[in-house]
Amino acid sequence: MARVVIIGIGNVLTGDDAVGPHVVRVLEATRALPAGVEVIDAGTPGHDLTGFLAGLDAAVLVDAVKAKGTPGELRVYGKAELLGRAPVLALSPHEPGVREALMTAELAGCSPPVVRLVGVIAAATGTGIGLSPAVRAAIPHAVARVVAELEALGVAAPPRVPPLDPDLWWERRP
Repeated sequence: MARVVIIGIGNVLTGDDAVGPHVVRVLEATRALPAGVEVIDAGTPGHDLTGFLAGLDAAVLVDAVKAKGTPGELRVYGKAELLGRAPVLALSPHEPGVREALMTAELAGCSPPVVRLVGVIAAATGTGIGLSPAVRAAIPHAVARVVAELEALGVAAPPRVPPLDPDLWWERRP
């Protein structure tokens, strides 16, 4: 059986950067995932992301992205696109990023053959809890895109009946 991991990346304390964790929590609550598919809310993994990728058959990552377009738009990047960009100097806890972790896994010979990044263009990533309206509206589309990526891998993720409430603990009010 293929070993597939869906990884949500992002800091839940910095606005739209929480989109990765948000999407994977909604995915878990609304979709029945088969054995062999693991969902990880990785937070801001930095170098740890390489370990999450090691030895997989496929990885679907979900993260906020900086790209041309309007907030809430989806961008999907494949492994070749991610590896084709130059690495950046690590300046924050969110770095090294996806590209650097993937490059490290490639050099170590443990990179998954299939890697897809489902990115959501962020509106605001300053300190604060809560997604912007545009990014919040994109959550169902991002979940649907992750499901489509799983289906392309031959992995079914039918709706969970009944759906659960996603555990968005960072949005709970005391």
